[in-house]
Amino acid sequence: MQKSECSGGTQLKNRVTGNDDQRTSSGTQIKHRNAVQRSKSSLSTSSPESAGKLHPRPSDKLNPKTINPFGEQSRAPSAFAAIYSKGGIPCRLVHGSVKHRLQWECPPESLSFDPLLITLAEGLRETKHPYTFVSQEGFRELLLVKGAPEKAVPLLPRLIPVLKAALVHSDDEVFERGLNALVQLSVVVGPSLNDHLKHLLTSGSLSIIKSKIPTYCSICC
Repeated sequence: MQKSECSGGTQLKNRVTGNDDQRTSSGTQIKHRNAVQRSKSSLSTSSPESAGKLHPRPSDKLNPKTINPFGEQSRAPSAFAAIYSKGGIPCRLVHGSVKHRLQWECPPESLSFDPLLITLAEGLRETKHPYTFVSQEGFRELLLVKGAPEKAVPLLPRLIPVLKAALVHSDDEVFERGLNALVQLSVVVGPSLNDHLKHLLTSGSLSIIKSKIPTYCSICC
């Protein structure tokens, strides 16, 4: 009788111990899974890309917005960007340690202004680098070549609507580039621009222009 009771107690003890072992093993597995998940989470948040998003680098402020030729574009490229990428603009940006410059494939004075000058004027509405620099610097340098007045005056009817689109643009930097281009064009073509001002300075566009930079616009006008 004592042996039977002893044997039954031993079996019950073994079953209780087995249940404890199973619960201990399950708890260990859960703790291990939680530790792995926490480790993955910490790795993802400590990656350079996520760190860069949370804490922008000081150099980000020094570099302009640049187009990524390898990234997926949310929309189709502009006409100027498409022409530039296909080599339709006969100059390229050269990055310098102090400032950038343009390198022309041939002397600018040998180039036809039609349609190059108009294409560069359309590029003034770009908002990403290098298009912003290429368009404004290319427009300026092209107007400095010998014989520029004779080449630019016939294009005024087509240039004015393009410059007007830049002047009424919502982006202040685009507006400033358009205004600078208009001043440069005025210096080159002189009184020939007067007949086209009525198309450029309409009541709607003039109110937008004056609201942007009143003092500067008064001097330019």
